[in-house]
Amino acid sequence: MNTISHLDEDGRARMVDVSAKAPSVRRAVAVGHLRCSAELRERITANTLAKGNLLETARLAGIMAAKRTAELIPLCHPLPLDHIDVQASLDESGVRLRATVTVTARTGAEMEALTAVAVAALTVIDMGKSVDKTMLIEHIYLLEKTGGKSGDFKRNLEHQH
Repeated sequence: MNTISHLDEDGRARMVDVSAKAPSVRRAVAVGHLRCSAELRERITANTLAKGNLLETARLAGIMAAKRTAELIPLCHPLPLDHIDVQASLDESGVRLRATVTVTARTGAEMEALTAVAVAALTVIDMGKSVDKTMLIEHIYLLEKTGGKSGDFKRNLEHQH
């Protein structure tokens, strides 16, 4: 039996067969941060960017991205997502992003949550690049997940950047 689930007997990439698994409720939370200038943070707060409300647009982009994850990552299963919540807020050095994805399925939603955060961060760059070309996406990671055969996971933040 092959121990690498995404390779077949001949070493070719394949989608994992999850048909024997029972559907269960699964939840994944991913977070990320985008460092930006004080000027851009001020413009976001004042909602004076030419492209509109940056935080709301980034939030919507993250929701849309979570729904399209299987089209972006070759071996991901398309999932019937039950709920997607993306939050975008300012902090002292930039934009903080958080995505929570819930699904009742045979496989988890970690990639959907991570994709939501990544695309939300890219949207911040697209909308803010005319003000700040030095923006930096940093620290995108899975914060926690529940459900599935591998059990629950919660990141120990004591060892984070």
